[in-house]
Order: sequence, then C-alpha cells, then structure tokens
Amino acid sequence: MAAEPRRIRLIRESYGVSYTETDTLKDTYGGSTGMVFVECMRIIAEGTSAETVVVFSHPIGGGSYLPMVNALARAGIHIIYCNPRYRGNDSALIMEKCVLDLGACIRDLKQRFGYSKVVLGGWSGGGSLSLFYQDQAEHPTITSTPAGDPVDLVGAGLIPVDGIMLLAAHISRSHTLTEWIDPSITDETRPFDRDTSLNIYDPANPNQPPYSETFVTHFRTAQIERNRRITAWVKQTLAELKAIPDGPQERPFVVYGTMADVRWTDPTQDPSDREPYTCYLGDPRTVNDGPVGLARFTTLRSWLSQWSYDDSRADGLGNASRISCPVLVVNNTADLACTPSHAQRLFDAIGHDDKELHQVQGADHYYTVAREKVNEAVALVADWLQRKGF
Repeated sequence: MAAEPRRIRLIRESYGVSYTETDTLKDTYGGSTGMVFVECMRIIAEGTSAETVVVFSHPIGGGSYLPMVNALARAGIHIIYCNPRYRGNDSALIMEKCVLDLGACIRDLKQRFGYSKVVLGGWSGGGSLSLFYQDQAEHPTITSTPAGDPVDLVGAGLIPVDGIMLLAAHISRSHTLTEWIDPSITDETRPFDRDTSLNIYDPANPNQPPYSETFVTHFRTAQIERNRRITAWVKQTLAELKAIPDGPQERPFVVYGTMADVRWTDPTQDPSDREPYTCYLGDPRTVNDGPVGLARFTTLRSWLSQWSYDDSRADGLGNASRISCPVLVVNNTADLACTPSHAQRLFDAIGHDDKELHQVQGADHYYTVAREKVNEAVALVADWLQRKGF
C-alpha cells in the first residue's frame, strides 16, 4: 500500500510594524494620532528556508488566508502578507499612505528575517498598488497627495523590489471603478432618478445586449463623465472647507451605482470563461446599490487619491511603463472581477521585455469554484521565480 503524502504544516507568524508620521488628520479608526500600525503575517511551510520572500499587500488587506497564498506557502515559497493601516475599510483610504505602509513592511522584513530578495505578489487590487510602489521606489516624485496634503514618498527611502507578479490583477482602483460606475445617474443628489437609455438594468432601455459598438462607446464616455463630475464637486467642496479657518477638514459621502459594467450583462464584451450576468460580488444589479459596492462610502481626500479617474496616482498602466524589474502577469480566464483585458493592458504597458503573460484556463478570481486551478497557477509562479533566480 502506497504511503499517504505527508501533510505540509503551515506556520503563521503574526507581527506588527509601527512608525510615526506627522499627519494630524485621522483617517483610521482608533489608535494614537501620528502613529501607524501595519499588521503583517509571515506564512511558511514548516522546515523551509529561503532567501526570497513574496510580499502580498492589498489597499484594504485581508488576504492572508486566500487559497493562492496558502498554496504558494505549501509549495515552499515564503510569504508575507502586509495589511496597510486601512485593513477592511477603504472609506478614507489614501493610496500614497498604502505605499508608505508597504515600504515600512519591506524595510522591516529585511532586518527582521534577513531576506535578501523581495518579490511583490500583486493579487487583484494589490497589482496596481505593487506597481505604484515600485514606480515610486525607482523614481520617487510624490511629496503631497492629490488633495494637496503633505506625504513624502521622496524622503521615505522606499526600497525597490526585485520582481513583481500581477495575479488576477486589475489596472487600478480608479479605472476599475470608472468601468463599473453607473452612468445612468446624472445627478448625485438624486441617485435613483436614472437615465433609462443608460440604465443597463432597466428593461425599458432600448439598448439591450448584445450591445452595439455605438452604445458601448456612449456608455463608456458617460461613465468617465460621471467620475469627473464627482471629482469636480469634491475639489470645489474641499476648497470651500479649506477656506474656513479652524473649520471641518473632511466630508464623507455616499456614491450610489458602482456595479454597472456592460461586461456583466453582455458576455460578448471582453469575452472570457466567466459566468454571464454575475460579478464577483454576486448579482451585479443588487450590488450596484448594495452596501458592499466599490467606493460606496468615501471621503473627499480618498476620492481624489483612490477613485478619481484623472487624479489618482495609483495608475497601473502609467506606473507599469516606468518600472524596470521583471514582471509576471497571470490571468484567470473565468475571473468575475478582473477581466482578460486588464491583464493584457497591464502586460502591454510594461515598458521593457522582461515580462511574461500566462493564462489559467477556467480559474475564477479567488480559486474557490475551480479549486484545482490554484495548483496550475502556483506551478507558473514557482517556475517563474526559479527561472528568475528568486
């Protein structure tokens, strides 16, 4: 009788990285003003050692138990999952501060664990964060947020990483929101009075799938226009608040209608193996105004840094064009969040030739539907890491 395969035991080591900052505007719940705490977890297979570590980080964190993360660790790859200060709540998130938090983690892990090489595991929304980080680590330019608040990425001493993996990643939070935002909302003060001709969930809309190229072009243009209208209101409101001596510094607001992409209702748009008429959060019509929709609750400053089509610096395509490290791009063909064009656009944007694009046929965003596909993805990652000397 053949012996049963030895079960690989994962060791999870939780730890924190803390540092001070001078910003007096509180944008996270609890804790001391001026102190930042970055929650990290190291995940390794028992008995393994490594000189290279793969660091995952997502703007709102929370992925340390993802199937992909666990499977990579079981394959002998050392993993650190870095949760920025906004763990679980992106309502006041500033992308530049996520970069600072990731930078603090990378600096610490070299001292704490002695890893000589670092590869960023840019999964989902962590892809554009990874590219933003590396762009600023290689070419630091930012000393203020899009709202004009000081944030010194130039003086932060960000350590460039040795490689980046873009795994089921989208091009950016701002551009993804814009591709999902409901353009039938033409007045933010009356979000439920919607333009029928642009409402893809209204059966009275004369434009039905499969959509014409003319309609899609009009729809996409209207989405960008809505994002820009919100941005204009944000900038005006922020200027008014700043003009009030000792007045309020911020204002939260609600954005309705943020899951209305023609991809969800017309499977001929950005075709793939994904299930039609659904998205990664379920029924897109329900999600469109539901409590967990993208950018549902936000603030003036966060909108400019995180969601503004024109103002966010976490622009995966622009960031990718300026980095020099090797990049692996992996697309899951049944992904209900990051559709194939995102992987292709990221790959095309990388401004050098040390890049690869691979497809995992039938894999969903989280590897929870076709669980066996995670092994295929891990094999691609392990092979790339080995070939690149990581």
